[in-house]
Amino acid sequence: MAAGKPGRDPGDKPKRQPGVPQQIYFEEAKARYDAALAAETGFVERLVWFWSNHFCVSADKGPVRALCGAFEREAIRPHVTGTFADMLLAVETHPAMLHYLDNVQSMGPDSRAGQRRGKGINENLAREIMELHTVGVRSGYSQTDVTNFAKVITGWSIVPVKQEHGGEFMFNPRLHQPGPERVLGRDYRDDGFEQGRAVLATLARSPATAKHLATKLVRHFVADEPPQALVALLTKRYLDTGGNLKELARALVTAPQAWDAPRSKLKKPSEWLVDSLRALDIDPPDVRPLIQAQNLLGEPLWRPPAPNGFADDSAAWMDGLPQRLDLANRMSRQA
Repeated sequence: MAAGKPGRDPGDKPKRQPGVPQQIYFEEAKARYDAALAAETGFVERLVWFWSNHFCVSADKGPVRALCGAFEREAIRPHVTGTFADMLLAVETHPAMLHYLDNVQSMGPDSRAGQRRGKGINENLAREIMELHTVGVRSGYSQTDVTNFAKVITGWSIVPVKQEHGGEFMFNPRLHQPGPERVLGRDYRDDGFEQGRAVLATLARSPATAKHLATKLVRHFVADEPPQALVALLTKRYLDTGGNLKELARALVTAPQAWDAPRSKLKKPSEWLVDSLRALDIDPPDVRPLIQAQNLLGEPLWRPPAPNGFADDSAAWMDGLPQRLDLANRMSRQA
């Protein structure tokens, strides 16, 4: 052993430094918490979080870990007071979503690449766009609609990923299934990327999408059992404004039905945590305790259990009340 250098106990484990994806995850998480704690209008942050959960991706899927923060920042946040159609297109073409729902692996069986490699389509993204993101599972679409839509969005891929660079969206014609496709009773000619964009635009205009989104908004902000009169009001507002999300949010907060319902909603862990920090005027310098707190409370940041995101009903979070009390005691000692 060199003179002057203390030995290390063999039982001591060296502190592991985070890799690049994990470090990016920490930095993006810190930016998210900072934005929430500094927000003058907390309702806008709630909208960002609502839409981020509606269009969720998971950091538990390898390539997505370094992308989930950018996904919320680039595809969700700029559009919460814009139109749903614009948000939908931004979401479905973001590298995080293309990785999460495996569209980077999808290729048309009759495409140039598909013929050479003997591979075919992956339906995950097409299915979740219809089932979760737009018209909803009870809207009457068929398996044929899903398959045809999956063919339409073959070629929606990303440029090669490099260290500290998440890649960018690209349309790859070598992966695209050639020919027209019929989706939900409407024919779409093969004009490359625009074929998929046209299907998304149709889905965004659908009355089924309007009702699906209105129901989710009311369930999130008002009541686990959404008052149908309020759902109908928001559905109409969505359709009347062409899916203007600012007007949809305005209709929600100004509707008497939104305030007549009993205040029975239990805040989700992330909302409770930020509200507690704001109330106690705590601004943690290190983001990792906040991430650990969300893990403890059952809502790990950007790590939903499935593509349908975290639950929005209060019953799903009741078991975590003892953990909230424990965290509240610890935070009060820091204030």
